[in-house]
Amino acid sequence: MIKKRDLHECTSLYELMSDPTVLPFVRHKAYSVDEYWFSTKQIMAEEEAGTVITRTIISDFGQPIGTINLFDIEDGAGFLGTWIGTQFQGLGYNKKAKEQFLEELFFELDIQTVFLRIRKTNPKSIRAAEKLPYTIKANESHPSIYAEINKKQEVYDLYYIPKDLFHLVMMQQNNEEEQAM
Repeated sequence: MIKKRDLHECTSLYELMSDPTVLPFVRHKAYSVDEYWFSTKQIMAEEEAGTVITRTIISDFGQPIGTINLFDIEDGAGFLGTWIGTQFQGLGYNKKAKEQFLEELFFELDIQTVFLRIRKTNPKSIRAAEKLPYTIKANESHPSIYAEINKKQEVYDLYYIPKDLFHLVMMQQNNEEEQAM
């Protein structure tokens, strides 16, 4: 479902990212394969420096379909950024990738809080975030972060995922699955 980034995937990912319905919502935009390759190489270097965690989202058939990243890592927290190619949206990949990525972040990499900055004009992402039982709207509970992400103009809603809540929800889901068997 997710794997470490690989430069060999850049051409496929660029084609998916350059879709006009995807590109506006990608944090690191690229306008050519070479630019995307360079940007990916830079993000991979940032991961080595500990400021970013980046993974490729893959389909059930192993093809790259998007990316999931944790940016601006500081004091055990960071901002989640995800995009998936249009033809793979609505198939459950977003939820599965987020859960796998969050498990890695919280239980292998010692991240405590994941923030989501979602454009108020992006109803697909807002619906996706609000479907997740471990995501909490944070506009009012984290006013300083909300003000910071909207310092130029009020563009974003703020959500967050605390490690403890994610862990609790995953334990409940696993328990329900075991009881169903």
